[in-house]
Amino acid sequence: MEVLNVSCNKLKSLPASLSKLVSLKRLYINVNQLDFEGIPASIGKLQNLEHFVASNNNLELIPEGLCRCGKLKRLILNRNRLVTLPDAIHALTDLETLDIRDNPNLVMPPKPKEKKTGSGPEFYNIDFSLQHQLRLATGAPPSPSQGQQPSKDPLARKMRLRKVKDTAGDSDKVLKGMTGVTEEKNKRLKEWTKDQEQEGDRQEAKPRRWDEGLERPQLDYSDFFTEDTGQTAGVTVWQIENFLPVLIEEAQHGKFYDADCYIILKTVIEDQEQKNWQIFFWIGKDSSLDKKACAAIHSVNLRNLLGAECRTIREEQADESEEFLEVFDHNISYIEGGTASGFFTVEDTQYTVRMYRVSIPKTCNIHLEPVPVTLSALDPRFSFLLDAGLRIYIWAGHRSTLNTRTKARLMAEKINKNERKNEAEISVIRQGQETKAFWELLGGLPDEILPHVPEDFSPPKPRLYQVCLGMGYLELPQVELGAGQRLRKVVLNTRNVYILDCYSDVFVWLGRKSTRLVRAAALKLSQELCNMLPRPDVAMVTRVQEGTETQVFKSKFIGWDDIVPVDYTKSAEEAHKGGPEIKRDEDQAKKEAKTDLSALFMPRQPSMSAAEAEQLMEEWNEDLDGMESFVLEGKKFVRLPEEEIGHFYSGDSYVFLCRYWVPVETPEQEEQEEDAPEQQEEQEDFQCVVYFWQGRDASNMGWLTFTFSLQKKFESLFPGKLEVVRTHQQQENLKFLAHFKKKFIIHQGHRKDKPAEPQPSLFQIRANGSPLCTRCIQIPAEGKLLNSEFCYILKVPFDNDETNGIVYVWIGRCSEPDEAKLVEDVSNDINPNVRQQAGTPAASVIINHALQLVEIHQSSIMKGTHTSKV
Repeated sequence: MEVLNVSCNKLKSLPASLSKLVSLKRLYINVNQLDFEGIPASIGKLQNLEHFVASNNNLELIPEGLCRCGKLKRLILNRNRLVTLPDAIHALTDLETLDIRDNPNLVMPPKPKEKKTGSGPEFYNIDFSLQHQLRLATGAPPSPSQGQQPSKDPLARKMRLRKVKDTAGDSDKVLKGMTGVTEEKNKRLKEWTKDQEQEGDRQEAKPRRWDEGLERPQLDYSDFFTEDTGQTAGVTVWQIENFLPVLIEEAQHGKFYDADCYIILKTVIEDQEQKNWQIFFWIGKDSSLDKKACAAIHSVNLRNLLGAECRTIREEQADESEEFLEVFDHNISYIEGGTASGFFTVEDTQYTVRMYRVSIPKTCNIHLEPVPVTLSALDPRFSFLLDAGLRIYIWAGHRSTLNTRTKARLMAEKINKNERKNEAEISVIRQGQETKAFWELLGGLPDEILPHVPEDFSPPKPRLYQVCLGMGYLELPQVELGAGQRLRKVVLNTRNVYILDCYSDVFVWLGRKSTRLVRAAALKLSQELCNMLPRPDVAMVTRVQEGTETQVFKSKFIGWDDIVPVDYTKSAEEAHKGGPEIKRDEDQAKKEAKTDLSALFMPRQPSMSAAEAEQLMEEWNEDLDGMESFVLEGKKFVRLPEEEIGHFYSGDSYVFLCRYWVPVETPEQEEQEEDAPEQQEEQEDFQCVVYFWQGRDASNMGWLTFTFSLQKKFESLFPGKLEVVRTHQQQENLKFLAHFKKKFIIHQGHRKDKPAEPQPSLFQIRANGSPLCTRCIQIPAEGKLLNSEFCYILKVPFDNDETNGIVYVWIGRCSEPDEAKLVEDVSNDINPNVRQQAGTPAASVIINHALQLVEIHQSSIMKGTHTSKV
């Protein structure tokens, strides 16, 4: 019987006579009620068993005898209650499938450690077993011969273990037996050396071979020394490059660069298929120390890998031995030069300033056209990428598309990440917002930027050539791609060298496994190819090594692109930050609260009524005992003049120290009428809150200056009663805004900035969701920004006099009446000199100015949409 299937029978145990089915190969006992006791221990006698399937049972363990079935291939034990498996489970070398799923408490036994060659008791040929030592010490009769099968009776096994425990105290007898065995062993070894022809039943101790004690190298030499290395007759040569041996072609044998080192293996096969090897390592006169050391180390490891008994021979340039010269028939030559050292050298990288015109034709994803780094190359219809090394500019013309700007920024991010180690700063510049450093790279300020690129411009199709070494001459065949196909990365072979001709750029791609001679020939051919055809002055030859390709080279191939995570939610000013600043911003972003997008799907919260806002404003101002104001000037905070309180500038930082009255509750039982004044003093307490206001254009230097200077002083003055609140422009909390009583004016720029010529300033009154959030914010002075829902203030200073001027008030037709009253009060704060005009009240002056403003901007205001209201 070879197959036995007793599944789905509710069996609780299997008969012991099952072990008599020695021809059984497959045993199926699924979906039963078997446990550990239900499987007989003698199941190990089934030497031909290949499949043991026992899923859906109650097995906690399996008998250890099952692991003696050496032909077992499938062991299915899923959906049981297994706790562990026998340690001998690792001895089943033919096991192909082991299914132990759905056993939650299962712990696999550890895999036993492999014994090293030449270690353990077998090396000394001494039997250290306790039974053997007791037999030698007491003179007991020898144990049964090895041919007898030991008993499998479990009761007898327990008795033997008990006997071993009883005799475990006879340590003196064991030591005496071990001493006797050692003396007998030495005596037998001496007799064996005198008469080697007589061989007895004794087992002598053989010394280890010299190569058994060698440790395998840590490197995996299968990548450098293939399986057929040293197996066929001939000469094999490796060159040391970047600490590793690199196989060179047979055509280069006997040609040595004086700055390199080589490993040479000569294999000779004799008549009886016996292999003899000769291993040399050649040292060039100008080679570096790392190449010399690696040549010696790898040659020794090659000998150990082959198991050769020869020695490695060192050969130096111009002092080679006759034995070495015979390998190449005395035809060796020296070539000047060699590869660079494997050690990193710390040098300042020199970058070439280049500018590319970014376009997106139909035939490719993005095209970078090199143009001269001059003002005349700019065109308002395109975006340009100016690569200045550690500073990358993206100039976007006012007629350029969003797609080209996005692609240009993505290309700059890739160049920074893959070629500049995230150390470059990226600046996105719109036309008309250029910096002084940008114009200096282009040679000065332009008079006017005009379009000059032809409308029908299309980038030339790149051509790919392969450099081949023919019979004494070089070949340069063009790589055929087929009709309508584009370049792909798969056409580049690591054993070849290619020249990519893009008309304005010529690239030489060097494969990692290409030969030195072909590389040198390709560089010379590229120069000749570049001079053969008329090309622009900015055309240049670029050497590209496999694995270190530039982003401009990768853009010529379809599908060859690196995925770089770019946060397009950043503004153009934040995009140019370098690596350390980006890391700090990421750490700060983790600490800040994340945006709650659920508010987008919730009903809009009703705005606060004017009465409720007034009540809150009065309560918060009643609790305010005092407020001190400071502003950052240079590197320190100074007191803010009283007339400037309520005026904020987007480029500055402010600090407001507010002292609040806090009531202290006391039990009513302790109140007494005669002590009422004293209790009133005890009930009063205070709390200090420091508001740090940072403008939208202000740097973080103000916050750092505050935390290291002013904050420490406040904490020493008010220990345990100080709270710091940091707020940004137009993100102020209601309590802070209430202290300014709706006169919260935000100017553009810095306090100390004085324009060359006085310019008009336009302010808008805004109240977002609540009258407490009323702010007067400066906006660009353009008539098209006027809206009938809001009120505006226009300040026009006199020529060469910024302190005096005219203030116009524009009141929208649909604006709230409260805002119309508020805009008059705020206009007085913006320019107090209006009040000083003789003979005319301030209100009448404002009304007249409002009428004049309507006449001035009448051409830019849509009819029926904007109006004046006085």
